[in-house]
Parts: sequence; structure tokens; C-alpha cells
Amino acid sequence: MLERFHYTEKNSVRIPADDMRAAVEDIFRKMGMPDEGAVQSADLLIYADLRGIETHGTSDRVRSYVEGFSRGGPNPTPNWKIVREAAAVATVDGDGGLGIQIGPQMMELAIEKAKVAGIGAVAVTNCGHFGAAAYHAQMALEHDQIGIAMTIGGTGVLPTGGAEKLIGLNPLGIAAPTNEEPPFVFDAAMSSVAGGKIRLAKLLGVEAGPGWLAEPDGTPIMEPTMVPDEYAILPLGGDRESGSHKGYSLGIMIEILSGVLSGNGAGFMRRNSSSHHFIAYDIEKFTDVTGFKTDMDALLKRLKESKPAPGNDRVMYAGLGEHEEELDRRANGVPYHESTLEYINSICGELGLPYHFG
Repeated sequence: MLERFHYTEKNSVRIPADDMRAAVEDIFRKMGMPDEGAVQSADLLIYADLRGIETHGTSDRVRSYVEGFSRGGPNPTPNWKIVREAAAVATVDGDGGLGIQIGPQMMELAIEKAKVAGIGAVAVTNCGHFGAAAYHAQMALEHDQIGIAMTIGGTGVLPTGGAEKLIGLNPLGIAAPTNEEPPFVFDAAMSSVAGGKIRLAKLLGVEAGPGWLAEPDGTPIMEPTMVPDEYAILPLGGDRESGSHKGYSLGIMIEILSGVLSGNGAGFMRRNSSSHHFIAYDIEKFTDVTGFKTDMDALLKRLKESKPAPGNDRVMYAGLGEHEEELDRRANGVPYHESTLEYINSICGELGLPYHFG
């Protein structure tokens, strides 16, 4: 995450992850989730907290989920079912449950299919927000598999050259295992910026970057700016000259794999809130696992040891920074913004839960 989005010691308090985990689990139980669902949902949020993904952890998501349950939105006790299936694939109706609750089960289904067929792919419809895509993708690593997870939701992104919000932010997560190096774990929206980062920019009072947002008429804003009251989000790349047609097309690809393929439809045509797609590749069905991991180590080690350009301390790869952040936060606690702690304390008080932080 960009440095300006990090919490500071002045506006945050470090809390042990397991202390926050207990509170979040009990909040989800109060929302009607069974124990297993509450534990799973909290685990996904604490994963994001530990890895510095503030936009998909406790800080950004608990309030949204609680408000959704209060409006009668997500189904806290979903009875998902497979509606189509073949050896390597399945389509699942999520029964209106949250993706953070049942998404990991969908990834497990893809993993099990991959163990038999070499590849497993699961399309899911009628299922809500699934949190950090990396969490689901990373589940494949312990099975010596490559994991991919993607999702659609919202319609806040403009087509390249367009003035109407027609597609979602559409994040994609990919994880590949290693032996010695921290694994490759990529997670990014196909928009220029995640929606959570815009909310975080407002919270911290920092500028949005050039090429992130557009004026209401679709004109790209190509200089740093405070987040305006009215805006649209640009595709990855910002404007056409910087390659936004690539991010735009990747966003459409995810609309197709997650939305159209699951029967939900894409963008403005969606029949329910969100859809997801999970893929697992069983490495031993393609190549020698030991050789694969050795090659991965060599690739990632060479990248991180390569010469940095002027103005850069070192070269990174996807997952390395998050791995290092997790080591620090497990040892020293997770920094939570004071406004997050105020909300958690408030909702715990309303629900009669014995937690108070800060």
C-alpha cells in the first residue's frame, strides 16, 4: 500500500490481532451467523488487517457488513447449492450469503476438483462481498496449487473514453507457492484504485493520485487532487495514453468470468449484487512440484535482489511487502485508526459485547 495510506502512531492504536478477532467473531454472531460462519468471516478480515490491506479488513468492512445485515441484506445462514457441475467445474448459487462467509468454501471446492482433474473452476452467483481476493487465492498454496480468485461488484468504473459508470472495480487475486521466498501473492482491482482506498483517502485527508478519478462528465483528473464529492473511477491505467484500455478490458474479462458465466449478467445487467470466480491449478498435474518451487524461488529472489532505479530503496514483488507487514503486525499488534476503534467500541456496546479498545 502507498505510504500515504499508512496509519500513523498519532492516529492509530496497535491491538493484538486475536483480541480484535474475538470481537469481530462475536459481532458476526450477533448478526445471526452460525459459529463456523462467524469464525471464517472474521479470519478473512483479520488476514487483511495483518497484511496491511486496510481497505478490506476490519477498518473498512465491519461497519459496511453490519449496516447491510441491519437492512436485511445478506443472508447470515446461507444454504448454498451447486446448480451445474462437471468433473473440473461447478456453478454455485450462494443463497444471498456474504462472500467472506462462503467464498472460502467455494475455493475449497475448486481445490478439490483440481486434485482430481488438474484444474478446478467454480463460478458463484447470488453471493455478496468476498473480501480480499488474495485470501481465497492463497488458500491453494498449502495444497501445492496455484490459486486465482476474482469478483465483480458495483458499477463505479467508466469505460475508457466513456462518461457512464458501467462496470465494477473487479479485483483479481493470484497466488503461487515457493520453497524459501515469501510466495507470490497478487491482489488488485482492475480499476485505477480500489474503492476502499478512496474512502481511506477521505478518512486520512490525503490526495487521490493522478489518473484515479474522473469528473462527472468523464474527463480524467490527471493531477493529484482531494477526493471531490462527485466523481467516477477510471480503469487501471487512468487515461487512454497511459493504457487504460488494458485495465478496462481486464475489468470486462472479470465481468464475463464472474458475472456472465455464472448466469448473473455483467455490469449494469447484473441480476443480483455480486458474483465470483475461483480457479485452482494442481501443479503436479502440470510439472514437478519441487522444480516449480525452485524456479519460483529463483525468479523472486532475482527480482528482489535486482538493482533499484534512482529514488527507490529496493525492488519488490507482489506479496513481499504484505509478508513483511504481517511479520511486524503479528509481533507488535495491528494499527487500527482511532475512528475504527470508536466504531467497534460503539457497536459492541449496542450489541452488549464486552469489548473496548483504545
